[in-house]
Amino acid sequence: MSYRSQISRLAILLLITVTSSGLTHAADRAPTKYMIYVGTYTNHGSKGIYAYQFDASTGKLTSPGLAAETSQPSFLAVDPGGHFLYAVNESGNFNGQPTGAVSAFSIQPETGKLSLLNQVSSRGADPAHIILDRTGKYLFVSNYTSGSVVVLPVLKDGRLGEASSFVQHKGSSVNPERQKGPHAHAIALSPDNRFAIVADLGLDQLIAYPFDAAKGTLGANPQITKASPGAGPRHLTFSSDGRFLYVINEMQSTAVTYAYDAGTGVLREYQSISTLPKGFSGTSTGAEIEIDPSGKFLFASNRGDDSIAIFSIDSRTGTLTHVDTDPTGGKTPRHFTVDPTGTWLLAANQDSDNITVFRFDQKAGRLIATGDVIQVSAPVCLTFVTTP
Repeated sequence: MSYRSQISRLAILLLITVTSSGLTHAADRAPTKYMIYVGTYTNHGSKGIYAYQFDASTGKLTSPGLAAETSQPSFLAVDPGGHFLYAVNESGNFNGQPTGAVSAFSIQPETGKLSLLNQVSSRGADPAHIILDRTGKYLFVSNYTSGSVVVLPVLKDGRLGEASSFVQHKGSSVNPERQKGPHAHAIALSPDNRFAIVADLGLDQLIAYPFDAAKGTLGANPQITKASPGAGPRHLTFSSDGRFLYVINEMQSTAVTYAYDAGTGVLREYQSISTLPKGFSGTSTGAEIEIDPSGKFLFASNRGDDSIAIFSIDSRTGTLTHVDTDPTGGKTPRHFTVDPTGTWLLAANQDSDNITVFRFDQKAGRLIATGDVIQVSAPVCLTFVTTP
């Protein structure tokens, strides 16, 4: 072998070694440590928002303790940078007014503690859901009891400004006990940030508002899609490619697939499937709906059956096929979340005061109980934040 050939061979080996080393180090740097924040109902014994350390390599939870003392912090959202956390304060009285509140906190990454920045009115009673737009510059809040939606600007320091947009829903639907008036329950932002889609349980409607991300305003001429009468649309999420919207109906316990037109915001019902196991005859209501990070599976929780239904997603058509239904190991799974690696699912069982941890078998499409259970009073919402 010539001297030049030896040098070339050495160069190739060196390149392979450096590249392999880089890949190994990159894998080592993949996040495995997270902080998970838990929103609760404080009228059931808790004190506010709790923080837990979560190790995605083992699925273990450990508790640093109470992160912030605040009233009724039911639903949470975290900014894209992981610096700020926002919570609705689900009540009907704030500063003497018949409205709930929204709280802004800064996150202390070393301890997980939360420091209150400010509180503003939610402009309606019992805010039940909160979400940031795709830029992280605006916060959307749905007020359940009063049936309204408010948009709040996020200031540079993380504090919340006064409302940039407000919409009051009107009307009713067929159930005289649950649907005498509007009940805005949850909001999803379209992948391109051009539409805010509101699920109104009281109206049996999905309302797609044009969203001006420069001004933080909702358009006056939304696209309205009617759900099945008495369905009670509750929560919603987009498919990973943005072509479909999935909605869980609280009152009928169904998961519905809608084809989504990104140009107009128009929704077309494509499929409806029960979230309950065959033969179920008790009382149950749908709660949370979420897609795993791979985009291949959809999960939906049942309060009453106390289970999570798992569906596979057809990547071409968006249709759902039932794979399995697994008990959550607690009572009333109001919320659950899949960790960022797609390996674990954590269920918040509101009425048994616990959070249960499951490993998700992505090949079989089923949940495997790990036996790990964390006790916390009335957990309502779980959200992950990457830690240093």
